[in-house]
Amino acid sequence: MDLLNATLKNIGSVNEEWNDMAQRHLDNLTKPLGSLGRLEEFARRLVAITENKSPVLDKKVIFTFAGDHGVTEDGVSAYPREVTQQMVFNFLRGGAGINVLARHAGAEVVVVDIGVDHDFGEIEGLVNMKVIKGTKNFTKGPAMTRNEAIRCIDVGIELADGYARKGYKIFGTGEMGIGNTTPSSAIASVLTGKPVSEVTGKGTGITDESLKRKITVIEEGIKLNNPNPEDAIDVLSKVGGAEIGGIAGLVLGAASNRIPVVIDGFISTAGALIAYCIEPRVKDYMFAAHNSVEIGHKAMLDKIGLRSILDLDLRLGEGTGAALAMLMIEAGLKIYKEMATFGEAGVSSEIQN
Repeated sequence: MDLLNATLKNIGSVNEEWNDMAQRHLDNLTKPLGSLGRLEEFARRLVAITENKSPVLDKKVIFTFAGDHGVTEDGVSAYPREVTQQMVFNFLRGGAGINVLARHAGAEVVVVDIGVDHDFGEIEGLVNMKVIKGTKNFTKGPAMTRNEAIRCIDVGIELADGYARKGYKIFGTGEMGIGNTTPSSAIASVLTGKPVSEVTGKGTGITDESLKRKITVIEEGIKLNNPNPEDAIDVLSKVGGAEIGGIAGLVLGAASNRIPVVIDGFISTAGALIAYCIEPRVKDYMFAAHNSVEIGHKAMLDKIGLRSILDLDLRLGEGTGAALAMLMIEAGLKIYKEMATFGEAGVSSEIQN
């Protein structure tokens, strides 16, 4: 708990004076007031988060955390758990969706083995920070011990701290783990108070019959483990996943280092919600990349108080939505930094009206 507690002590709210200063500059650009909508919001928030009048996003990184899930024993996914390790190799070869979109966004991809049930050995490009070899089946007991859950959070914090020291300016979250929409739905239900059926979708594409089974499995797991909604670490340990914990830690670490973090889809938002419930001030540092087709995603975003940037019917995960949203965030920053003011352009400020 030492690292987590030290990180929490270092998380403060964003200073609204920086926000107001950025808004005054935006209002003096050659456009009607507010006419660039959320692009202005992105720029304003970047200035306030970094406390820098002229932020730069020259070093971007997306962390793709990989972990397996014991609950796949109960047939909650359309794919076998072996696909997790196979996809890790695909990430490392640069052939996955996240690799393509991260290259497009000018972001690096860091693949983290935090909980895969496979011994990769020493492989170039793979960050080995394994805490567990997959979670246990939460229909038979807790997915992890509390100590394991904290260690997963610590992994995310350590990565955030390390990449902050390396000069990275913006983080993105991503994940890979067959079956991980199941723990994410469990987390969503417990922490939003909504029934399991209202926050559980088809994940990678299961049948209607399998969806009914998935809902029953989650309900059974929650009933058996009785996670405490007032204790996010308890929820993570009892019905969560290693990669979800890693994402929670990354969010906390980003906020501690005053670095903006772009939250990907459903599973990433489960991690972000864990972080938010541990320390609500992390909300100030988060950008919600997109609104997934998973029905529980919006419920978690609403609980945190985030509004998604994109709505493209995405449901892949990996960090793909985060990569795309980084482009929008950077577009807002370019407007803020490169667009002429009325004085510079010799344009009458009456255009504002």
